[in-house]
Amino acid sequence: MIKCHLSKLMGEKKLKIVDVARETGVNRGTITRLYHETASRVELETIEALCRYLDCDVGDLFEFVDER
Repeated sequence: MIKCHLSKLMGEKKLKIVDVARETGVNRGTITRLYHETASRVELETIEALCRYLDCDVGDLFEFVDER
């Protein structure tokens, strides 16, 4: 399972979904789905935009959790 830490990263920086959408150009619905961990797929361009905006690595944004 892939966990998305967008909500944690945004919380640490006190960012709102609408602000991240406006600043990155990423669709607000996409950010909402990532924030609530309901997204089933993500474009690489979206990951790049979020990492640039949040000044983080992909590994900070996503985590592989082995649920065996």
